[in-house]
Formats: sequence, C-alpha cells, structure tokens
Amino acid sequence: MDKQDYKIHIVGAGVSGLIAATVLEQNGFSPIILEATERAGGRVKTDIINGYQLDQGFQVLLTAYPAAQKYLNFKSLELQRFLPGAAIFKNKKQHIIGDPLRDISLIFSTLFANIGTVSDKLKILQLNTKLKNKSLSEIFATKEQSTLAYLKNFGFSADMIRDFFKPFFGGIFLEDQLETSSRMFEFVYKMFGEGDAAVPKGGMEEIPKQLVRQLQNTSIQYNTAVTSINEKEILLANGTKLESDFTIVATEPSQLIRNLKNQATEWRSCDTLYFETDNRKINKKLIGLLPETNSLINNIFYLTSLETKLSGAKELLSVTVVNNQRLSGKALVEQIQKELKEFCGISGTLIKHYSLHKSLPKLSQLQYEVPPSETRLTETIYLAGDLQLNGSLNAAMLSGENAALGVLENLEGLFK
Repeated sequence: MDKQDYKIHIVGAGVSGLIAATVLEQNGFSPIILEATERAGGRVKTDIINGYQLDQGFQVLLTAYPAAQKYLNFKSLELQRFLPGAAIFKNKKQHIIGDPLRDISLIFSTLFANIGTVSDKLKILQLNTKLKNKSLSEIFATKEQSTLAYLKNFGFSADMIRDFFKPFFGGIFLEDQLETSSRMFEFVYKMFGEGDAAVPKGGMEEIPKQLVRQLQNTSIQYNTAVTSINEKEILLANGTKLESDFTIVATEPSQLIRNLKNQATEWRSCDTLYFETDNRKINKKLIGLLPETNSLINNIFYLTSLETKLSGAKELLSVTVVNNQRLSGKALVEQIQKELKEFCGISGTLIKHYSLHKSLPKLSQLQYEVPPSETRLTETIYLAGDLQLNGSLNAAMLSGENAALGVLENLEGLFK
C-alpha cells in the first residue's frame, strides 16, 4: 500500500488541523480535512463589514512563539506590530507604560506614569530577567499556582496588580480574577518579552489562509459536519459513512467519540464589540486598559493604529469584555458606550458585536507539548487542538504537529 493510498482524515480545519495536514504532506501522505463550516480557521477568522477588517475576537500573534516561527512566513503575512506597553485609563486620565529597553520612546511616560511604585517597576525588570533565563520546558515543569498568587508572591503591589496585570492578562486569559495557571502567565510573559505582539495586515485569518495555500496534496471538504468517530469509521451529519485508516480529531473530541462523552471541555467566553469613532484617543500602537472596579470593559484597541489591507472611513475601535455581568444585547452595548464616554472620553457607533462562547479552553495542569505517542486515543484515533495542551496558537500548532507525528510513528515500520 502506497502512502497516498492511506485514508487519513483530519476533523477540523482550524490551525491545529492545518498543521497536522502540513506535517503529513511533508512525509508523503495526502490527508483529507473535514470542516463543518464554509472556511478554514476555526477560532481564527476575520470578517469584512463596512469596509473594516473585524477579527472574531480581539487576537494577536506573538512572534516569539517557536511553532509560529517554524510554520509561518512572517514576511508574507505583513505583520503589523504593537508597541511593547499599554495605555491605562485611570481616574479619567491616560497613563502610558511600557518596556523602554525595547522601545526608547516609552521611557519617560513609563517612569512618570502614576501606575505602580518604583519597586514595582524594578520587579518588572527582575521578572524579565528571570523568565529570559528560564526555558519553556522549565516553565511547564514548575508547580502551578494561580497567576494572582504568583504576582503577590513575587512582591508586586496590590495597585500594580489591579491597574496593570489584571486588565492586561485578564484580557489574554479571558477571566478577571487571574485564576489562570502561573505556567501560562510565565509562558505568555516570556513570549511578550522575546518578540512582538502583531496582527497580519489582512487580519488574523491570514494565518490559516497562508497554511491552506501551503498545502499541495490535502483535500479540504467544507460544510462537512462530523457526527461521530469510531475505529476506522467516520459518520457525517448527512448520514454518510467514511472509511478511515487514521483519524486526527483537531476539534473538541468529547461530542464525537463515545468514550469521551463525560470529558467535555469547559470554555471561557468573552464579548468583542467593534465601534466606529471619529478620532483616536490612544495615539500610539498600544492596547488600552480599563482597571476601573466593576467596569465591563477590559481592554480597547484602535485597529486603525495599525496598517490594514482594508479600512473604513473612520477609526475602528475594538472593545473586549471578559465578564459581561449577565448583560447582553442592547443593554450590554449601551453600558459599554457609557463606560467609553465616562472613563476614556470616547464616543462610538457599534459596527458588530461578537458573543464568543468558546473563546479559550479552561484548562489545568498545563503542558507545553506531549510526545507524539500520547496523542493516540485508540489504535487509529489521535487527538489534536490547543485544548490538549495550554490554550494558545503555539499549542494549537504543536498539538497538530504531534498528532501527525503520532500517526507517522504508527506507520513507521511499513515504510522503511
């Protein structure tokens, strides 16, 4: 049996599934991807509305991600890079802090910002040094505690945690109490310190689009929903049964595989709203943070501060809400507009509201990666997706790679 004759199916055309297909192709196989929606990308998608590029949820690519460096062509993505810092709206004033060692323009605003103490700023330098010298494998082998406990134990003041760490990392972890594992905090902090936060010029969906373009011998079947997966068989929603020599599940597996029914993934949700505004209140390429107690808004960002392929007539502002306090629809929008006006002096017209119920998997005992053999669920079924590791784009890529390598290990003896 030749390599091309093997029927290797990948369920899900998100980043993880696309990387799995890439690795299989590189080793001479021709996989088939089954995707339930009309396009690839999974949770990484961009819509065009009123001439603006709207990512489905405010997302960034961290250029220091090792897997991203391995599988993506950064130059062709035309990455637009953020400055390493934040604009913090506190007491109706804007305070800019950042890493002056990486961008000298931030030195005076950081030194004189009324955010944290001198001790806090020295501790940030200590934290930078500590994590620069700590490998990724060491980070994910360290005993877990909450990020909040980690920051307190490191000696940061309550004000610094409230004004910077909670809104900044709360927006990344999509939870406002910093309950997320300290392993994830150290990993993300290290990645921010060693590279840039960036968005492709055409929006985040340019990442899966690039991965799709790089595939030569993979067929992708869109609008093809899978109902269940069994050994060597896949049942589609339309009743079709597919024979499958190997199946890589690059989506949440608990709904598809019988013996995983009681292991459903918990998810963190968020709301992302896009507003059109007449002008920009943050003049630099910085994320805006709102540390006000009980405010809905976690962070804001002017997408038009970056160069984009498409742009509407005015400024485009994204607003991220990690705890909507049970508000929805019109009531949520009106409260956000009120907060924007009161705390930031911003008036805007709503363009689009994304209510994202499955934004990030809620995980514990986080891992950086697992051996390919550990992706194997049964003789012919393998698991991929960031929910297998740590809930990041890097994890999505590594899990897809490792699941594909698991299949290759299984076949290794047949092609020597």
